[in-house]
Order: sequence, then C-alpha cells, then structure tokens
Amino acid sequence: MPINIPDDLPAKKILHREHIFALEEEAANEQQIRPLHIVLLNLMPNKIETETQILRLISKSPLQVDCDFMRVSTHEARHVSKDHLVKFYETLDTYQNNDYDGLIITGAPVEQLEFEQVDYWNELKEIMAWADEHVLSTMYLCWGAMAKLYASYGIPKIELPEKLFGIFPQRLCDEYDFLTNGFDDVHYMPHSRHAMLDESKLREHPELQVLSEGITSGPAIIATRDFHEIYLTGHFEYGRTTLAEEYWRDKTAGKPIKLPVNYFPGDDPHYEPRFTWRAHANLLYRNWLNWVYQMTSYDLDGIPRMIKFLNQHLEQKF
Repeated sequence: MPINIPDDLPAKKILHREHIFALEEEAANEQQIRPLHIVLLNLMPNKIETETQILRLISKSPLQVDCDFMRVSTHEARHVSKDHLVKFYETLDTYQNNDYDGLIITGAPVEQLEFEQVDYWNELKEIMAWADEHVLSTMYLCWGAMAKLYASYGIPKIELPEKLFGIFPQRLCDEYDFLTNGFDDVHYMPHSRHAMLDESKLREHPELQVLSEGITSGPAIIATRDFHEIYLTGHFEYGRTTLAEEYWRDKTAGKPIKLPVNYFPGDDPHYEPRFTWRAHANLLYRNWLNWVYQMTSYDLDGIPRMIKFLNQHLEQKF
C-alpha cells in the first residue's frame, strides 16, 4: 500500500530501505482517489520504533493511506526527543473535530498498575470516547485492548504470577470471519505482558467475538461483530528482534527475565530469532483495512452516521 506520511519522518527512510512504497506528498495529491485516513495514538516509550512497526504493517495493502500521529498531553515521554513529538505528534485538541476511517491505539508498559493509577487514564478515556463517535474502526493493542475492554465493558485484567513472554500458538475460532479470512487453523502471536483478561467476564458479552485464542495466552483477537472495535492482546506489530532486544535489555540490567518461549532456535539467545508471525500479521491488517475501505463513507463527515448505523444494526442482534 502506498502510505502517505511526512517526508522527514524517521520511519520513512527505514521503509524505503525495505522497498515499502511510501508516497511523496506531491505524488499522493495527484492520485484521483480518496485515501483512508488513519490516526495512531502511540503510547509506547520508543515512539519511532513503534511508528515504523505499525506503518510497516499497514503498508501491505493496495490502498492509499494518510497517517496522523497522536499523543497524550498528560504524560511526558522520556524515550524520544521533544523535537520529534512537536514535529509529528498532536493531541486530541487538534484532532477532536476530525473524523477518521481508522485508529490504532498501542499498548503501554503499565499493565502492572491499576488502570486508574496510570497518569493519563482520564485523557485516554476521553480519547476512546471520541473514537466511539468519530472513528469507523479502532484497533486496540495489548494494554490498549485491556484498557478499552475495562472502560467500556467492565472486563478486568488479572495480574499473572510471571510475565507472559514469547511466541504463542493461537487457535482460529472462525475460519470464515472477515477479519481472519485466509488464516491457518493455528497462527502465532508475540506476547509480552504481565496481565491477561478475565475470560469469564469477557464471555458475558455476546457482542464481543473471540476470533483466535491460545491455551496459555488466552484470547488473542477479539472484535465487536460490527468491527467498530478490534482488540489484539499481543503484538502482531513486533519485528523479528523486538523480543530479543527486550530480553537482553532486562538481562543486562539484572532484572529477572526468562527466555521468550518458541522464539530462539534451540532456546539459544545467540541465534537469530524465528519470524513465525509475519504473514498472519500482514494478513490481519490487510483484512482490516479492506473492511474499512468497503464500509467507510466517501465523505469523511459521513463516518459518524455510518457508526450509528452499524451500532443500531448490532443492537438489533443483541
């Protein structure tokens, strides 16, 4: 997919080296189509790495996509320069009158805190409420998924006795669902978290469908039946070496860390990790963008009406 992002965004040079088509702004303006408008709320500490990972995934469709970048104002990021945030990121105040085809809300390394203890919790709830009315489909990742499921459905997270860390098999629950169409019976997903969803509470909401799940890792892909909300409890966006970098970072710092499971050949961290989730990650994001493209309004200001239509249709079923 040709993605239209700022020319001097650091991710752009990386994507060009990988032969991923990122349009220059002038060329994008010449195409006689309406691109999808996507916004990324990036809650991860390493902003540039996360930007690159997610842009890499949304680049695998033939659709043109314009990307905006959002940050929270009530938390000071310490792992990225202020110049980068000022140049490329805006807060909700800038975007609140906009309508978007899609929104991605990343995870954050705060799952050992109660939601209400997170310093930007109230602002995040405001952003999620805005998305309910202004974004056709929102994808929530890892802690972001737990946060939305708690805020909107009262589904709590349960702290794990030890970190869930590695590449875990997930069983496909519905081979004909649009979002997972083309998936194998089993796919793999990276997980790196200290908590998981309370599955008993999740099952109390028939409007939420579990599309894939693992014996150890629990539900992996969850969605409302109108795809207005999509939840990934793991990290399909992770690159080949992301877990390796996390492992060596914590080991070097003297923190208790086990080898990520199903990751290093022979469980030897000196070997290059196996990249076993890339194809399904690309397929999921392509399916999502394809659905958004087919369902969205040609005029962006028609998106709130489409959201209401989908919600009413869902309510009639449940």
